[in-house]
Amino acid sequence: MTKEAGGPRTDRTLAVGGDTYTIHSLDAVGELVDGAAIDAMPVALKILLENLARHVDGDAVTWQDVEALARWPVDPESRTGEIAYFPVRVLMPDSSGIPLLADLTAMRDAVKREGGDPQVVNPSIPVDLVVDHSVTTDFAGTADAYGKNLALEYERNAERYRFLKWAAGVYRNFRVLPPGSGIVHQVNVEYLSRPIWSEVKDGVLWAYPDTLVGMDSHTPMINGLGVLGWGVGGIEAGSAMLGEPITLAIPEVVACRLHGKLRDGVTSTDLVLTVTERLRKKGVIGKLVEFAGPGVASLSLPNRATLANMAPEYGATMGFCPIDEETLRYLRQTGRSDKDIALAEAYAKAQGIWGADDPRRRYSDELDIDLAEVRPSIAGPRRPQDRRNLGEVPASLAEVMPDGRAAPDTAGIHNVPRPLRDGDVVIAAITSCTNTSNPSVLIGAGLLARKAREFGLSPKPWVKTSLSPGSRVVADYLRASGLQDDLDGLGFQIVGFGCMTCGGGSGALDPDVAAEIEARDLVVAAVLSSNRNFEGRIHPLARGAYIGSPPLTVAYALAGSVLVDFETDPIGVGPEGQPIMLADIWPSTEEIAELMARHISPELFRRRYAAMFEGDEAWRALESPKGGVFHWDQASTYLRRPPFFDREFIAHTGRAENITGARALLVLGDSITTDHISPGNAIPAKGETADYLRSVGVEDKAFHSYVARRVNHDVMLRGTFANIRLVNEMVPEKPGGFTRHQPDGAVMSVFEAANRYKAAGVPQIVIAGKEYGTGSSRDWAGKGTRLMGVAAIVAESFERIHRSNLVGMGVMPLQFANGETRETLGITGEETFDILGLDKGLTPKMPLTLRIRRPDGTVQHTEVQCRIDTRREAEWYLSGGVLQYVLAQILDASPERETA
Repeated sequence: MTKEAGGPRTDRTLAVGGDTYTIHSLDAVGELVDGAAIDAMPVALKILLENLARHVDGDAVTWQDVEALARWPVDPESRTGEIAYFPVRVLMPDSSGIPLLADLTAMRDAVKREGGDPQVVNPSIPVDLVVDHSVTTDFAGTADAYGKNLALEYERNAERYRFLKWAAGVYRNFRVLPPGSGIVHQVNVEYLSRPIWSEVKDGVLWAYPDTLVGMDSHTPMINGLGVLGWGVGGIEAGSAMLGEPITLAIPEVVACRLHGKLRDGVTSTDLVLTVTERLRKKGVIGKLVEFAGPGVASLSLPNRATLANMAPEYGATMGFCPIDEETLRYLRQTGRSDKDIALAEAYAKAQGIWGADDPRRRYSDELDIDLAEVRPSIAGPRRPQDRRNLGEVPASLAEVMPDGRAAPDTAGIHNVPRPLRDGDVVIAAITSCTNTSNPSVLIGAGLLARKAREFGLSPKPWVKTSLSPGSRVVADYLRASGLQDDLDGLGFQIVGFGCMTCGGGSGALDPDVAAEIEARDLVVAAVLSSNRNFEGRIHPLARGAYIGSPPLTVAYALAGSVLVDFETDPIGVGPEGQPIMLADIWPSTEEIAELMARHISPELFRRRYAAMFEGDEAWRALESPKGGVFHWDQASTYLRRPPFFDREFIAHTGRAENITGARALLVLGDSITTDHISPGNAIPAKGETADYLRSVGVEDKAFHSYVARRVNHDVMLRGTFANIRLVNEMVPEKPGGFTRHQPDGAVMSVFEAANRYKAAGVPQIVIAGKEYGTGSSRDWAGKGTRLMGVAAIVAESFERIHRSNLVGMGVMPLQFANGETRETLGITGEETFDILGLDKGLTPKMPLTLRIRRPDGTVQHTEVQCRIDTRREAEWYLSGGVLQYVLAQILDASPERETA
């Protein structure tokens, strides 16, 4: 082979049908690299290896990078480096996509201000945005709920949506799927993704794996289709859109080996909750999980997608399933072209990335799970990894009960009418990308509803019921099978096609129910077919939140309480007073399979997606601004020009400096989520945010949500660290976004304290426990932290995406070393802190010194590790953040600026 600039040639041809494709051959890499062990590599790393080989340029990717990764299975030294990853495309929901587009638009303003050409700020790879996070379950339980929620969505978000339409007309390589299209991850699985991408470049027809990053934690759902992709923050995705590689330390890959088959009556949700529990205990944060073993072949692709979707919940970067016969079956079922399906099979086999049960493959570690041991489950009341067998659910409510107060027993639980009680279910929502497009559990829920109606059962009157599928195709097959009528009969009418309750858009409870909860301080619960149940996320009045399958969600609506033990207690009472057990109405696997075979076809998918980008009449009627420059309306309370490209944010010396004289803004415990840091739900009527909105003339009824107002930094800053369930150990008696200002000790809001520190020129840090930043890939958890004036987070461990977001915003993540914690060090928040060693030069994962000065004058030193993990991340930090780094590169390369 001849030598090319940057490295040896690895291209070979692949004939498929009547076409000849050129590929970067992994066999060729193996022939060129001494000591390579390509056949022994996990499939996920083979795809990353191909990505490296395709992008060798001698700068971001060197041939030495390719060689190191090719030796991964046999050379321990090769596992300690870092690699650059160039995704094929970027995927985004509106919740994080609109803020990123606003950032790019502000970057264009900055380029123009600095004398450059603003048009160079433009996506260099394909970007798809799906509007799915803005619709709220304001109306539910009626036939017209969907239409009313959609109309209210347009009314509330017209300004944001006009901005989206403007962006779609101005930015190249950018498309928008309008409201009502479905949930971003399901649309990606059913329509947007092709396992193997192809394009003609310089007259050559190339083929390579579809790869992506998505601006939502649950992007790994696409791993179920054999496509490599994971969630990043918009901060990082923005740089990828503009041609920057995403750098990462070469990851460990853990094999989750599946054996056997699921038992009759066990759902995909039960499976994923079991896997989540086991992998969390195993410890896979920051690692790749690859599903392997003979059990993978027994899982349908929707079940694999459900399994992959939960990667953030078990803590992995992704949960990957290789391409196999089931993948091809699903591609055919969803209406993909014969050409793409043939290419997927031929390419996967040629590159050795076919199938999940290859004994030659080696992994960093392994976990075995027998599918036959999976039992019906639910997770809660606080975290998705807290799986419970059904008989264990009633006792779990104690975890969210106030101290000294016991939950009642189930006596009289089915008596209606009766007063509301602790443990009652006030929200039962079939919602989220995880389950609501898996036909087996959706049809299962419909069949359970049908049998419940035959027994005369109905939901309790205090339960708010709703169905928000992730795909329009769901509505088609539920209607065709007649099951939607049965779901409607129990109050599970379709309320929208979006994240809705799962994302915090649960809407208001019945006023009488809400008043009774508040007046009697009741501990009530939500049950939803979701992936997230963190404190304060679903509804502020629901202290408990449980994740269950769609059929179980219907079951809990019927029971009306989480104190019912479905293994021994009846779900309800029949018309003649007879007890009805859950087993009496639970559908069989055969019943579900028969309806799936009869009512789901490729034509459903082809017809539904044929004109998806056109939108409905309301979308087409929206008038967007004209021209290539967006004119910010400073009076807007939704769209404000982001401040991150103001000169104070881009004026950096390129040198790291020690942080001295810092104060602790907060001292926090374990599992602080991005919901705790930056809420996404409805804006409450009390607090700094409400006060600000009223001050600018917004009425209480128009407060809307933090998701909708993410391009108003004045709103988002006031919402940072303001979650009503956040407990700051500096003021444990006052949860909900309060702290103790030092050195005077005055208790005030976090927002006020941060402003005081900033005005006095005092740096701030946050001290935390394990798993800091779990949950959604919420950019504003990083942006708000930076705008607060926080210079560093010192925690026992970080969740991957939030750690990256902090670096991307120029905030230093630091990890306690040598087993030390805030508790062993006795940190109270009254101390001052110095972070020393940065002045010697910033290198990835370098040790630093945390100096603690206590009020009594004593001083203690302890080691912390800098969690800036790669050289490129260090460059980002030194530039003040990743987008500031990209802006500097654009300005340096701008000929207009040089001659201005």
